[in-house]
Amino acid sequence: MVIVGAGFAGLAAAMELEAAGVTDVVILERAREVGGTWRENTYPGVACDVPAHLYALARHPWPHWTREFAPGAEIQAYLRRVAATTGIDSRIRFDTALLDARWNDGAWNLQTTGGSLRARMHVLACGRLTEPSLPEVHGLAAFPGPVVHSARWDSQLDLDGKRIAVVGTGA
Repeated sequence: MVIVGAGFAGLAAAMELEAAGVTDVVILERAREVGGTWRENTYPGVACDVPAHLYALARHPWPHWTREFAPGAEIQAYLRRVAATTGIDSRIRFDTALLDARWNDGAWNLQTTGGSLRARMHVLACGRLTEPSLPEVHGLAAFPGPVVHSARWDSQLDLDGKRIAVVGTGA
């Protein structure tokens, strides 16, 4: 069994499979650590939009949230802790992206950046919120200032005294 993605969905899938007795599981994660959207989104104020105790994984509740709507860094730390304490992290192939999946002779042939795998089943848990959606804005390439997407936040960016335009959801 191969799971693609080590965010909430990938970790939950691994825990549920283990609870069902499926232990031959490999998780492919293209990044260097778990977390999915919580690893990628680090903009100021990023936080859970539902009460954190409801957002936690059922098989790994966490009663020690510091706030009802936990900040992103705290959720990311929670996911790291889940992967480590459950032993799931030992089954994750970090820096390994899925390039192609083809059904052939009763199994999936998976091509990854780390080589080939063959599996009877695979779970796509790669999420939709790790890749930013960039709008097409006429003239943007000619803009002389920095252009930053919240999903690729630069914490070193000095915005003091600057005029700022915010475009998109939540603007």
